[in-house]
Amino acid sequence: MNIPNENSLRYQIALTLIPGIGDINARKLLSLSGSAEAIFKETRKALSSVSGMSRQVIEPLLHPQSYLERAQAEIEFIHKHQIKTSFITDDEYPNRLKQCTDSPVMIYWLGNGDLNAKKIISIVGTRKATDYGKTFCQNLIADLKEPGLVIVSGLAYGIDTYAHKAALDNELSTFGILAHGLDRIYPPLNQMLADKMLAQGGLVTEFLNGSKPDRENFPRRNRIIAGLADATVVIEAGKKGGALITADIANSYNRDVFAVPGRIGDPLSEGCNQLIKTNRAALIQSAADIRYIMNWDNAKPKTIQRKLFVQLKPEEEALINLLQKHGDCNMDKLCNDTSLQAGKVAEALLNLEFDGLVRCLPGKIYRLL
Repeated sequence: MNIPNENSLRYQIALTLIPGIGDINARKLLSLSGSAEAIFKETRKALSSVSGMSRQVIEPLLHPQSYLERAQAEIEFIHKHQIKTSFITDDEYPNRLKQCTDSPVMIYWLGNGDLNAKKIISIVGTRKATDYGKTFCQNLIADLKEPGLVIVSGLAYGIDTYAHKAALDNELSTFGILAHGLDRIYPPLNQMLADKMLAQGGLVTEFLNGSKPDRENFPRRNRIIAGLADATVVIEAGKKGGALITADIANSYNRDVFAVPGRIGDPLSEGCNQLIKTNRAALIQSAADIRYIMNWDNAKPKTIQRKLFVQLKPEEEALINLLQKHGDCNMDKLCNDTSLQAGKVAEALLNLEFDGLVRCLPGKIYRLL
């Protein structure tokens, strides 16, 4: 891992401390200046030229002493506990997370896992998991087991805890994403679990030491859970809560989302059933469903030969050609590029799904099989 020199790290941490700057504006400034240190040496005029830079944000950048002092204190904590850091411009910053427009500029982590592993799945769900959810979670991870697979979750009670434990039991790497600093574990009862994860994965956060697990931190934590993974699996969720927030964020990142169906009328199944009903998640009943949708069982994507389409209607063939050319497409693009009415496109896509040629993914994204 590339270890930044202490001076560069101090400016990188200080950048995250500036009130009101946020991750998106920080990226804009990095595009302007090239490095965190260079940002603090820009003129007021140059900083003002960046959209979103208010006077309240610019002033601390011009007079950063107190923020640099706090950053230095954090560096001492980092050295003491051998914490790893990844800044957004680092080569080893998690590739999947870097693709997200609002990803944290800096992450801190402990452990020995690979945040750029070939296959990463996030698993989330209710803190009040039933035996049904626990058993499904354990069986799913056991059936997904393969070398190099990483399981990500939030180290919370319920489904998160079962996911981490099942990963460890199956000798898989697992990362817990925290909504606080690395100076504590929340909930405290998961301290022993967290210790085991350090040897077989790790703990990740964007928060400095001393940060408490405040309510507003959890949605921020959830975007990291969604952003680190190829897909997010929701196992038991009420009609409101963090699991649904994570699923919505994953959809906004154009990542696959899966949900486990539950009994009608069961409060802990309302969230999953609603995700499936509104086409924001694909229904799964086993690990085989995930492998199929993610195309994990094939080294190379399936190539559909032209001769298979001789019986297709003209509008169906037009959609196939478009999906072959552009890859995954949403309904709007399919309608615009084929000049077909939405009703015609929907009918053609349904027929193609029945024929096993096209699959509808969460977010009404269509993929050629």
